[in-house]
Amino acid sequence: MDRRSYQRKIRRKKRKRRITFYSIVFLCAFIVALGGLRLFAQIAGAPPLTIPKATVFLDRNGHQIGDHFTDERRYWKELDEISPYLIEATIAVEDKDFYRHHGFDIPRIASALLTDLKTRSKAQGASTITQQLARNLYLSLDKTWSRKILEAIYAYRLEIFYSKDEILEAYLNTVNYGHGMYGAEAASRYYFGKSASDLTLAESALLAGIPKGPSIYSPLNNYDKAIGRQKLILSLMEEQNKITPEQKERALSEKIVLKNDQWTASKSVAPYFLDVAWQEAEKILEEKNLNIRAGGWVIKTTLNPAHQKAAEEAIEKNMPKNDLQVAFVSMDVKTGQVTSLVGGRNYQESSYNRVTQAKRQPGSAIKPILYAAALENGFTPLTFLDVGETIFTYDNGRATYKPQNVNGKFADGDMSMAQAIAISDNIYAVKTLEQIGYEKFRDMSKRFHLRYSDKDNPSMALGTVENSLYDLTNAFNIIAAKGQERKPTTILSITNAEGEVVYEYEKPKEEQVISEQDAFILTQMMTGMFDPVFNDYSPATGVSLRSKMTHTYAAKSGTTVSDQWIIGFSPTLTAGVWNGYDQGKTLSSSSDMSAHKQVWIDFMETVHKDKPNESFDVPDGVKGVVIDIETGKLATDACPKQRLIYLKEEDIPTKKCTDLDIFNEDSWNGFFELFPFDTLKKWLH
Repeated sequence: MDRRSYQRKIRRKKRKRRITFYSIVFLCAFIVALGGLRLFAQIAGAPPLTIPKATVFLDRNGHQIGDHFTDERRYWKELDEISPYLIEATIAVEDKDFYRHHGFDIPRIASALLTDLKTRSKAQGASTITQQLARNLYLSLDKTWSRKILEAIYAYRLEIFYSKDEILEAYLNTVNYGHGMYGAEAASRYYFGKSASDLTLAESALLAGIPKGPSIYSPLNNYDKAIGRQKLILSLMEEQNKITPEQKERALSEKIVLKNDQWTASKSVAPYFLDVAWQEAEKILEEKNLNIRAGGWVIKTTLNPAHQKAAEEAIEKNMPKNDLQVAFVSMDVKTGQVTSLVGGRNYQESSYNRVTQAKRQPGSAIKPILYAAALENGFTPLTFLDVGETIFTYDNGRATYKPQNVNGKFADGDMSMAQAIAISDNIYAVKTLEQIGYEKFRDMSKRFHLRYSDKDNPSMALGTVENSLYDLTNAFNIIAAKGQERKPTTILSITNAEGEVVYEYEKPKEEQVISEQDAFILTQMMTGMFDPVFNDYSPATGVSLRSKMTHTYAAKSGTTVSDQWIIGFSPTLTAGVWNGYDQGKTLSSSSDMSAHKQVWIDFMETVHKDKPNESFDVPDGVKGVVIDIETGKLATDACPKQRLIYLKEEDIPTKKCTDLDIFNEDSWNGFFELFPFDTLKKWLH
């Protein structure tokens, strides 16, 4: 053997020894790494398969009316509750060796790695279903080496602690099917209007193709591409003997019917109400150091489905075919619970809640609060004021204010509070404010939880301070509740994911905002808006609704150039309606200016139908007497305008009206002032 051959032989031996050495080192390192990974996996334990759950809303009867997800819509279904076609289609296209590998498909990984090295990128994927699940649950979608390493570690842990069926079940409940739908059940409901257990082979193949690229293969975004991928998946299923050629052909010939529009409609049950309930529940849970976004809550609400339906139908029937907006809310008098709420005409077009979020000038709808303050400060329903055209001065004489009535007319002479509230006389309201003082009105507004102005401006009496319909309806509900404090609520109870009740509604404490007597007297005056006996230079503001009324109601309307309000109540229920344009456009057409009253009366009549008419309870110390509207004195048969008026016993008049009553002393007194027949006068006395 020559020297050269000998040296080559020596080098080959050294190379073999190095290869053997490095192989042993690599093998030992691999074993150590594998052992370390196994040890780490055992210490770390099983990664959770939980996902944020839906928060479910129930109506007051316990029926589900909606759900809420923090970011994504998910419904968890067990594997046997998912169509076997979808299971097989998913495995066929995503990971055909799923049940044979241990979390990693080595040939696919090697091929993908080689491609990545050649292209110097990280674009090629070789993820198994287990790896995809790891990414969906625990990691971002960034294509980085560090993320891929973490993905592998999580996949290994999943394979150690969970069975293949558990992993597959978790995958099918978390994979993204587009349009915010995560999991097979959510996607099946969204696209096909059915449960995942009822999917056909054709529907399953279509659905299984979406996760590859939800924005690309969604049949709503690109139907042709979705069908193309469906055909590919059906071919793969045939090649893998998951289906027969005949099944494939039948699936290809099946017409796909998408029903996402039905899904959207099914999620529109009282959406404005649910937004308010979510916000209130969030505050309740925060006070208990709980996070509503953890999900899994069951929130039982105060929603009355019959009331909600009546409100929506009244709005649909009476709103004009234009951009006029609406806000509606009803509250239970006894509890303050919100029974129905509509925050606009179309939630899909605008989720802006005009019941709670919009602040608008209530106009004359604020007057019951002003007159509540007046009743506490010496006024009675029979307090008469001169309501002729008046110019008011304020700000120490530096400013003037000249209020107008809605029709531009004024009364001739004096008018009682009872009549002034019925026809909504503005001069009376401003004079009342001046007489009782601004601070008394502000104090009453605070007590009713309404916004107020710190500036002394007489226009306050006519509702220039903006308030929400939610707050103003609650103020009227306090009056209806005999003056007792009421706080509106949409929540009856909250239960956590473990079924534990963490909050339960408690009845309000009995705290008087105004006296029961004043609340009742104010209520009775508010029934006057429906009574034509109060007609004067202007009709009582609710006379047009009288023909529809079968029950006793108390109410007050309000009008500004851009807003129409009516809020009123029966002994059991309060309802408020607002109409206007979001941009504050001036209301001019008759349909725009009458819709609110028609919505209100249709709702009230619907929800009170087939119920006996109830009267408002008369409290102690208050008595009803028939009064002559013109004079405020006790009526006789000779007085043409008379009505039952309720007064505190000490405020009941003792004199009778004078019109054509020969037995009334005041009639003769007036006569003798004109004709001094002293002798006859003494004789008559």
